[in-house]
Amino acid sequence: MSMKWLGKALGAALGYVAFGPVGSLLGVVLGHQFDRDIDFALAGPARARLYEISTVFFRTTFYVMGHLAKSDGRVTESEIQAARLVMQQLRLSPSEVQFAIECFTRGKEQGFPLERALAELRDACEGRPDLVRFFVEIEMRAALYGNGMQGPVRQRLAGIAQRVGISGLELAHMEAIIRAYGRQQQSSAPPPAERLADAYEVLEVAREAADAEVTKAYRRQMSRNHPDKLKANGLPESMLEMAKEKTQQIQQAYESIKEARGMR
Repeated sequence: MSMKWLGKALGAALGYVAFGPVGSLLGVVLGHQFDRDIDFALAGPARARLYEISTVFFRTTFYVMGHLAKSDGRVTESEIQAARLVMQQLRLSPSEVQFAIECFTRGKEQGFPLERALAELRDACEGRPDLVRFFVEIEMRAALYGNGMQGPVRQRLAGIAQRVGISGLELAHMEAIIRAYGRQQQSSAPPPAERLADAYEVLEVAREAADAEVTKAYRRQMSRNHPDKLKANGLPESMLEMAKEKTQQIQQAYESIKEARGMR
C-alpha cells in the first residue's frame, strides 16, 4: 500500500473497531496527519540529495569551463566573453555569476584536479544520463563560442565527455545541434534547405526516416530535455531557462519537418 494512504487506512480500521463509524472518520483524520508527517520525513533526505547534486553540477560546470579555456595555455578575451555569454543564457543571478566566476578561475589554475572533479560529477549524476548530457552541452557551447573548438580544446572536451559517459557520436550530434541553434539565432535566417537539414540534426533522425520514426525521435528528445525532468534529476534552478530554450528548438524542428512532409 502507498505510504500516502497507510495512515488513513490504519486509522479508519482501528477507529471503527474501537468506536464504530464515528471512530472510523476520526481515524481517517488522524491517519491523514500521520501520512503527511511521514511524507515530510521521507522528503527531507530526497531534497538534501537533490541539493547536493545541484551544487556539484553547478561548480563542476564552471570548473571545467575554466579548465577548457586554459587547455591551450592561455585564456583569451573571447573565451572569457564566451563564459559570460553562457552565464547570461543560463539566467544566473548576480550571486551565482560571482560563484561561477570563482569556479571558472579555480578551474583554469595549473594543477587543477580535473579527474577528481569529474569523478565527483559522475557519482552525483549516477543514473541521470540526461543531466550528464546537459553538462557536456554547456561545456561545448562555451568552447564553440570561445574559439570554435579549435586546437587542444576539441581534444580535451572529447576526453572529458568520454570520462562522463558521452560517446564520440553523441558529441558530434551535440555539436551539430548547437551550431544549428546558432544559425537560427542569426539575424539572416539560413535558406529553407539548410533549416530543414538542421531540423533533422536537432531530432537526431535521418532525413529518409519514416514519419512514425520522426515522431518517435521528437518524443524521445522532448523527454530527454524536458526542464521538469532535468530539475527532478538535480539540474540547478538557475539553469532551467537553457533547458526551456532547448525544448523550444526541438519543437520548432519537429514543426519544420512536419510542414515539409505534410504531416498532421
